Amino acid sequence: MRERVEAAGRRFARLATRAVVAHPSLWRIFRAPLRRQFGSLASSWESRIGPEGLLPLGAALDRLTASPRKALDLGTGSGKAARVVAQRFPEAEVVGVDLAPEMVEEAKRLRPGNLGGRVDFQVADGAELPFADGEFDLVVLQNMIPFFEELGRVTAPGGRAIFAFSRGAQTPIWVPPETLRARLERVGFGDFQELAAGSGTALLAAREDPS
Repeated sequence: MRERVEAAGRRFARLATRAVVAHPSLWRIFRAPLRRQFGSLASSWESRIGPEGLLPLGAALDRLTASPRKALDLGTGSGKAARVVAQRFPEAEVVGVDLAPEMVEEAKRLRPGNLGGRVDFQVADGAELPFADGEFDLVVLQNMIPFFEELGRVTAPGGRAIFAFSRGAQTPIWVPPETLRARLERVGFGDFQELAAGSGTALLAAREDPS
């Protein structure tokens, strides 16, 4: 029974991803059920992605040519990607946001004491972020539905965005790289780099500097 429920959840996440990427206005329909779905998974989420699932993110971080000053982890879940970024860049301030309050509480619980001063977790909707224009010079999405207009708004000119998928096209929340490129170009991103690591994939993009 549990396996059938989880399989249905994965199918729903993929359906929601495809629908919202194609038609962002549909997010109003999917927002509440996805919040409930992921909130119910919070207590077990940390164990669902092992170290191998973070290899694509790590490979993309290796490509960065400068350490970020302030980083945003969208759809942070239990905070794994935020912790990876904070440990990789000891000077960076990192903010992790998630739609599900239960996930944010779990991320706070799992946050190591030595990261407490510069890693924060907040409840926020990726489609309506409570941050200033250009506030982040690194934005990370680990298995997360992208909201392109907001990504373009909060990423600083010259900043980077990373889209990492733990199991590549088999990840329930997955966006094809050609779709990512096309949509990101519309909001001012370029210099795309596609990567593969372990069984996953990632795309690294740069926010173009108008100056």
